[in-house]
Amino acid sequence: MPVSKISGLEYEIMYKGSFAMLQVAIPHGHSFMAESDAMVAMSSTLEIGATSQGGITGAIGRMFTNERLFQQTIRAVGGDGVAFFSPTLPGDIAAVEMDGECEYMMCSDGYFASTEGINMGTQLNGMNSGGIGGVISKGLFSGNGFLVATASGRGTLFISSYGAIDHIDIPHGEKFVIDNGHLVAWPTTMMYRVRQASSQGILASLFSGECLVLEFQGPGRVYFQSRNIASLKGFIRSVVPPSR
Repeated sequence: MPVSKISGLEYEIMYKGSFAMLQVAIPHGHSFMAESDAMVAMSSTLEIGATSQGGITGAIGRMFTNERLFQQTIRAVGGDGVAFFSPTLPGDIAAVEMDGECEYMMCSDGYFASTEGINMGTQLNGMNSGGIGGVISKGLFSGNGFLVATASGRGTLFISSYGAIDHIDIPHGEKFVIDNGHLVAWPTTMMYRVRQASSQGILASLFSGECLVLEFQGPGRVYFQSRNIASLKGFIRSVVPPSR
């Protein structure tokens, strides 16, 4: 299996694309964290438990970001072991190597798993781009709410998506537009603003099917997904008759 340059973890992202599964080798005495109900199979030398980073305050914060209140903790208590994890949605998994200098924000359900040394938290959405005004604007119109999940520290962070996942490295000073329903994760240091999709006005934006988009300014790496869960929900509502 490939070895992480930061955490030293051996892992492999299997069936990468729309039905990815993560295989992780956990050395004796170490632990690995993942979203609740993510474990598929594991060695008998491993032990599974539940934890809530940040205590009650952290759990409440995750509730407002639509993340699950508790996470799985897989500990290697009886020797080295191997565990397999998969996301709830049919989607992809990507590894983000974190060196302790860059903190990431994630959209709802963006967090999947992490090694020791990664700390999960929450942050006001848009606080680094316009203060309270930025928080109100991005909380109302970005599609991510007023609070977003964050990851900091040194280790390997695994994020998940609906559909395939990819990233773009935006050079310093350059701008790039991403639909809010396709955004997965981005550095907290990156500036971005919410704007109309079309420069021809609100009607053109509405008729294009996009309406509002997020315009990021580099430098930074932004992760995005090939499918939009909101579009799937809209399609299901259009073909499934409402219950009486």
